[in-house]
Amino acid sequence: MNGAASVIEHLGRRGSGSPLHVHHHDDEWWYVLDGEMTFWVAGKVIPAAAGSFVYGPRHVPHTFLVASDEARFLHVTEPGGFDGFTRSLGRPAPSLEIPSDEIAPLDLERLPAIAAEYGIEVLGPPGIPTGIPTGIPTFGHDKET
Repeated sequence: MNGAASVIEHLGRRGSGSPLHVHHHDDEWWYVLDGEMTFWVAGKVIPAAAGSFVYGPRHVPHTFLVASDEARFLHVTEPGGFDGFTRSLGRPAPSLEIPSDEIAPLDLERLPAIAAEYGIEVLGPPGIPTGIPTGIPTFGHDKET
C-alpha cells in the first residue's frame, strides 16, 4: 500500500449522495457498477448509468446523488487518503444492509471540520444544484469545450 490511490466500493439508496464540495488535494472519479446516479461537476449535470465513468478534478466543485432505487459504484481518489476521511465519519452498520437515514444520518455539524482535515471544502448541502450557486468557483471548468 503506497498511498497512490484510495478505492472504495459504495452501495447507496435513492437520494443518498454527498454535499456540494471541492477537493484541494486530490482528483476524484467514480465508476458506476449497478444502478443510476446523477453527478454535478462544475455546473454540468451528468446522468450516469451502469458502466459510466465520471471525473471530478481537484479544485472543481461537485456532488452526486443515487438516482435509482440502489446504486453500487467505485469511488477513487488520487492520491490516496480519502479512505481516512470516510473512516472518520463512519461507524459500523448494525446489519448487512444499507442503513436508513434514521440509523445513520450524515453528521452535518462535524462534517466541515473533518473534511477540512483532508483538504475538502464543503460548499453546500446534499443535492444537485440548479446552475452554479453564487460564489462557487469552477476554475474555468464550467465552459463548454
